[in-house]
Amino acid sequence: MDSLEARSRDVQERTFCKWLNTKLETNGYPAMTSLVKDLSDGDTSLGRYNRNPRMRVQKAENVNKALEFITSRGVKLTNIGPEDIIDGNLKLILGMIWTLILRFTIADISEEGLSAKEGLLLWCQRKTAPYKEVDVQDFSLSWSDGLALFANLVHGRCALIHCHRPDLLDYDMLDKSDRHANTRLAFQVAADHLGIPQLLEVADLCDTARPDERSVMTYVASYFHAFSSMEQVETVSRRVEKFAELMHSVWLSKNDYERRARELLSSISVTQARWAAAEFTGTYANAKEHSASFTAYKQTTKRAWVTERQDVTTLFGNIQTKLRTYGLREYAPPPGLALSDLDAAWNELLMSEAKRSRAINAEIRQIKEALRKAFADLANNFEKRLRSISSELAGIEGALEDQQEQVTQLRTKLPLLRDGLAAVINAEDECRAANVDENDYTVFTCQDLEFELELLEQSISKKIAFIDNQIVSRNMTNLTPAQLEQFESTFRYFDRDETNTLNQPEMAAALASLGIVYSDEDMDIIYDQLLQDYGAITFETFINLLVEITEDQTSPEQLREAFRGIANDKPFVTELDLRVAQLPASAIEYLRQAMPPAADGVGDAEYDYEAWLDALQINSQSRWLVRACTPPQDLRGPEMDVWADETLRTVEAGRRRASQSGVGVSPECLETYQTLKLGKKIKYIIYTLNPDNTQIVVEKQSQSTNYDDFLADLPENEPRWAVYDFEFEKEGAGKRNKITFFSWSPDDSKIKKKMLFASSKDALRRALVGIAAEIQGTDYSEVAYESVLDKVSRGA
Repeated sequence: MDSLEARSRDVQERTFCKWLNTKLETNGYPAMTSLVKDLSDGDTSLGRYNRNPRMRVQKAENVNKALEFITSRGVKLTNIGPEDIIDGNLKLILGMIWTLILRFTIADISEEGLSAKEGLLLWCQRKTAPYKEVDVQDFSLSWSDGLALFANLVHGRCALIHCHRPDLLDYDMLDKSDRHANTRLAFQVAADHLGIPQLLEVADLCDTARPDERSVMTYVASYFHAFSSMEQVETVSRRVEKFAELMHSVWLSKNDYERRARELLSSISVTQARWAAAEFTGTYANAKEHSASFTAYKQTTKRAWVTERQDVTTLFGNIQTKLRTYGLREYAPPPGLALSDLDAAWNELLMSEAKRSRAINAEIRQIKEALRKAFADLANNFEKRLRSISSELAGIEGALEDQQEQVTQLRTKLPLLRDGLAAVINAEDECRAANVDENDYTVFTCQDLEFELELLEQSISKKIAFIDNQIVSRNMTNLTPAQLEQFESTFRYFDRDETNTLNQPEMAAALASLGIVYSDEDMDIIYDQLLQDYGAITFETFINLLVEITEDQTSPEQLREAFRGIANDKPFVTELDLRVAQLPASAIEYLRQAMPPAADGVGDAEYDYEAWLDALQINSQSRWLVRACTPPQDLRGPEMDVWADETLRTVEAGRRRASQSGVGVSPECLETYQTLKLGKKIKYIIYTLNPDNTQIVVEKQSQSTNYDDFLADLPENEPRWAVYDFEFEKEGAGKRNKITFFSWSPDDSKIKKKMLFASSKDALRRALVGIAAEIQGTDYSEVAYESVLDKVSRGA
């Protein structure tokens, strides 16, 4: 036991002496060789002391000064006085030195609030924890193999040394069983590379059963302070690094802020300059382009700027926050890039936006107003030109040829009017494209002006047709004025498309209204022939046709002279004479059968043309009607003559009765008509001829308002006349009534019946005063309600 304590004192003496030497050498004092010898004279540098003490009292004074100094530093010394040191009491001296070691080397070691010893032990355990071969439980046996020292040496502060100097040792290559070599290597590396003096010997750790705890703690504390210094250096470096990173981050953020702020301000300035330089071309399309561009800017660019402004403001705040966190001076942006500059630019942008919006809206309003005025000027001027030409048309007078020339001159102005209307339409289209609905500068619309132009064109066409027809009528000296008036009114009535020409159905209806009815086959022939002769059925053509029908262009005497010429003045004519005259074979065959044989004829068949002509003293219109009535195909010779004679007699009788008022109108017809006209108690009346064909009578009168009932009362295959109180609705004007006269002559009627009714119509028609419209019907489609409504409602 005494040997163990002696060994421990010996180890402590050497270790503590080396520890003191490290302090002395650091401060420039000579090293000690022995704690007992070198401390006994009390040599100290604390004020005045005895430099070469020879007497005990001098040594005591020096030692006492040293002890007082140690006490003044807060180190409590117990059971030791100057005499103990002068007398070389090693045990007390070692106790004093241990107290100093604890105070100045170990006391400041603290881990989680533990005492110095426990803190140092905990620190060692943490540093050696990664090593399986190391188990630090104390400062004695745990350090005997050197592995702990090596582990602390190499992996202190979480393997800091190994991280920075992996070339010092290869821990995994050590021979874990060679304690001496491992401990020696640890001492050497610590002294050579870490600046830790070797306070212990290899034997102090490896050749003793229980290493001295205080000596080991003193040595291990050197590791702690060495690594702590390294940690402090690292902490300082880390702090500098962190600060450098912070400042670099702030620098980047500053640059980013300045760049983005500068770009935002530049973009705002460029946009404002572009708005200021923008010009309008004066068209609505251009103004809408400006408006669309401004709207797109607000929905895209402006929103991006709002986001960017917010981001830049946030970035600026982040920079200031970082600087304030480290107590640094706040960031002051370059002139013109401060947040206040951004706010000022933004406020200016808002004002520019408002100005731009007002300019666009004002331009659009101005353009709309200009479009209104432009349309109104064109429309008003166009209407003025229309009225001027209408006035000229109404004022035309003088000879027919002069009137014809004046109207023709007016018609040459119509294309210019059409062009003018096109300009008005274009102006209206521009207004419509600009959403201009109202216009206080004019009351006219394109529809109004187009209607008036069409009316003027129709009026000019009608005037030209009227003058042309009057010239034709004037030149027709072989017709009576009454005939011309009747023919002209008939032509105008059936010229439904107002082209002053008749197509085939119109011509057939016009002739039928005059009592001249042909079969469809004959009408085809006549119409085609007229087209070949005249090119179109104009009024002149129509009048010439009627003249040919109603006048005998070849007198009976001229016809006799023609036959005498063919017969070479003989009282009879032969077939050879007819052939020599180059008559068609069909005409020769007809004449052979129609003419009676000569009473004294000899040789070739001789025909008495004189007797035959005497029997055919009829007017030319009857001959047209006979030719229009195609005889049955099985009639030949005398039977054909009988048929022709009967037809002619029927026609002549009807025309004679009509012209001489032979067909009368019964009083009942007029009374019933007056009741329908004035009392409104009768809806329609059906008229017909009495059985003797001498008087027009009432066949039926009805109060039924059903139009289908009226149609049912019209026979399918017999002619009739009718009067119908036609009621209809006129848009915007309420109900209207027109008394309408119907001439019903179905295609399936017998020709004799149709001729009788056609020739007797005028007697009834002239007796009915107040007829507003006339309808000619040959089948039910022509008298259908919709067809009649279309005709009756015109001009209502």
